[in-house]
Amino acid sequence: MSDSDTPAAAGASSADAALAATPSAGVRRLAALVRGAGSVVALTGAGISTPSGIPDFRSPGTGLWEKVDPMEVAHIDAFRRDPERFWGYYAERFATLEGREPNGAHRALVELEGRGRLDAVITQNVDMLHRKAGTSELVEVHGSIAHCRCLACGETASLAEARTRLAAAADRVPRCPCGAALKPDVVLFGEYLPEAAMARAQELAAGADVLLCVGSSLEVYPVAGLPHLTRQAGGAVAIVTRGPTPVDHLAAVRLDGDVVSELQALVAAVEA
Repeated sequence: MSDSDTPAAAGASSADAALAATPSAGVRRLAALVRGAGSVVALTGAGISTPSGIPDFRSPGTGLWEKVDPMEVAHIDAFRRDPERFWGYYAERFATLEGREPNGAHRALVELEGRGRLDAVITQNVDMLHRKAGTSELVEVHGSIAHCRCLACGETASLAEARTRLAAAADRVPRCPCGAALKPDVVLFGEYLPEAAMARAQELAAGADVLLCVGSSLEVYPVAGLPHLTRQAGGAVAIVTRGPTPVDHLAAVRLDGDVVSELQALVAAVEA
């Protein structure tokens, strides 16, 4: 039996269908903005992936940073100082991400893109779910777990190869043939964001008539500065996430419901 065949899933689908049929005033306002925009860009954070079973970082009781000090396990200095401890954390993180699939929010963005209503997705996530969903124009400003890299010689290894080396290593550290520890190709604390990716994100945000922020706390700079670029250029900011953000005052539309339901309702309302 597939997930969609279960009574719980059927109930959720019915609820989503009802919401799509009778969109909220906020969804109608957002749909009107999207229909009237020459360029719409989405900015996504961890909250878009929580319906896929991936915990976010800051939610009380479930956030990843409630369990560990990120400065001890997710800082570039921690990687260099103690790669064994670093990989003890990241091996668990990889296991958490294994087998996760895109959810309805990811697919809603792909549908908007396919209909010519969305130009690009800028994501802070490293989980590859936008890739799996089929997003064409994707800017991964924090990197991706798709690959690991050797900081000594520059060799890259796929996620599958890194996991094979991890499983075979006596010290539980996947290594390059040169002997150095591999590092996930993600941005750690203490590292700069990829210059080309950030430049592209800023270009997209500045050129957007609507910047649709989904599932992001909008607390981490420089990405948190993107809504300001949109507003300074005369565009509108829309925020779809649970919990307050520091840029709520900039939002032309602010939705705080379930991201899957809200985006599915948006897709339906845009074409209504």
